[in-house]
Amino acid sequence: MRVQRPQAQQPTPPTPPFNAPAARSLRAALGMAPEHVAYGMRSSYGLPHVTPGLVIDWERGTVAPSAPELTALAGVLWCSPGELIGAPRTLREHRIARGLAADEVARAVGIELLAYARMEDAAEWRGNDRQSAALAQVLDLSLPDFITVTGRDGRLGELLRSAVTTRWQGYVRPVGKLLPLGRRLLEDVLEEMHADYQGQMAPMVPTLDWGASSAAADADEAGRDYLDRIVENFWSTVERNTY
Repeated sequence: MRVQRPQAQQPTPPTPPFNAPAARSLRAALGMAPEHVAYGMRSSYGLPHVTPGLVIDWERGTVAPSAPELTALAGVLWCSPGELIGAPRTLREHRIARGLAADEVARAVGIELLAYARMEDAAEWRGNDRQSAALAQVLDLSLPDFITVTGRDGRLGELLRSAVTTRWQGYVRPVGKLLPLGRRLLEDVLEEMHADYQGQMAPMVPTLDWGASSAAADADEAGRDYLDRIVENFWSTVERNTY
C-alpha cells in the first residue's frame, strides 16, 4: 500500500505590529460600528470571512489582522496602513506601512519579485548600493530605519559597545564605514557616549567604603542597561549633536 506523505505547510508571513487603539479611535471618529467596518471589508475588498466579532477582536488586541486585512481595514477607515501599525522594523512592515505591494517595491529598486520576496521572508536585505538607495527612497526610510532594515544593527551595536568600554577613538573609522555620517560628528558622538557610560560606571571603582556597595550595584545595572540600548542611545546622541 502506498502511503502519501503529508505536504509541508508553508510558513505564514508574520503579521505587522498592529495598533489596536488607533483602529478603535479611527472607527469611532468616523461614527462607524464594527458591523459597518466588517461590511465594507467584505463588499469592497472581497474578504467574506471578516465579521463584526473579528473587527472587535482586532480592536481588543487579541488577534492581529494579516497584511491583506490590514490594507483593507485602512481603506474602510480612510487612513493609511501606517496609521494602523506600530513602529515598523522589518522590510515587510515598512512596505505595508507605506501601502505598497511587494511587486511595486521590487520594480522600484530593480529586483525581480521572487528575489525581493525571499528577502522579505528572511528579513535580510541583500541589495547593492544603488538598490539600497532606491529602497530608502521608495520606503521613505530614515537612516536609523535603513540601518535596521538592512541588518546592520547588530554590527553597529558591537562597535558601539567596544567604543564606550575601551578607547572610543579606535572606532570612529569602523563606524564611519558602516554609516554615511561625517567624521567630526562621529567623533563628537562617540566621545560623548564614552563619557556617559564611564560616568555611570564610576561608582564601580573599588573603594574602602563598604557603604558604597549599593551605589556600585546601581551603577552596574545602569551600565548594563546602557549597553543593552546602545544603538538607541547612539541615534539619540546623533540627533542631539546634529542640531
